[in-house]
Amino acid sequence: MSILVQTLSTFLSIYTILLIIRILLSWFPNVDWFSPPFSVLSQLTDPYLNIFRSIIPPLGGIDFSPILAFLLLSFLRQGIVAMAMAATSSYAYF
Repeated sequence: MSILVQTLSTFLSIYTILLIIRILLSWFPNVDWFSPPFSVLSQLTDPYLNIFRSIIPPLGGIDFSPILAFLLLSFLRQGIVAMAMAATSSYAYF
C-alpha cells in the first residue's frame, strides 16, 4: 500500500512541477508552443488547466484558474496520504 501511495504522491508532485513550468513559460510571449519540448508540456498540462479555465475565465487578462488547479492537486495529495495513514493505523489495532 505504501508503494502505491508514494507513487501517486510522486506523480502528483511531478505534475505540479510541470504545471508551474507551464505557467511560468506562459509569461514569455516568444515561446513556440509547437516546438517539441513545449508542445509535450502543453499537451500534458492544458487539458487539466482547461477544466478550470471553463470555470474561472481570465479576469483583466490574468488567468486565475491555475490557483484552483493547484488547490485540487494539493487536496488530492493530502487526501491520498491521509487515507494511507488511516489505513495503516487501523491495522495497528489488530
